[in-house]
Amino acid sequence: MSPLKITVRDAATGPVLEIAGDLDHTTAPQLRQAVDRLTLAAGHLLVLDLTGLQFVDSSGITALLAARNLVMEQGGDIALAAVPANTARILRIVGLDRVFTFVDGRDGLRSGEHPAQ
Repeated sequence: MSPLKITVRDAATGPVLEIAGDLDHTTAPQLRQAVDRLTLAAGHLLVLDLTGLQFVDSSGITALLAARNLVMEQGGDIALAAVPANTARILRIVGLDRVFTFVDGRDGLRSGEHPAQ
């Protein structure tokens, strides 16, 4: 079991949460708390950078959905970046690839896309 580490940084599109370790029943509340502490303006994009995610269970998936719901209530949007293959497979199986936007870039930009000037 790897402890969950969440690092917050800013990008041109809005905040980025870098998530590393295990997102499971014991650590899922940490993600909710991290999202609750963010100040999001309407139109901001919250990117969850999953580069370092090693494991996710059903509680972790529920935490991702709760984060999405909170962001959407605030008028923002959310994207999952650098989703590990095993996690992407699970999200596709349960249909969440139709709920979340998956992006390649760790700042929420698709390949070749640049922030508006």
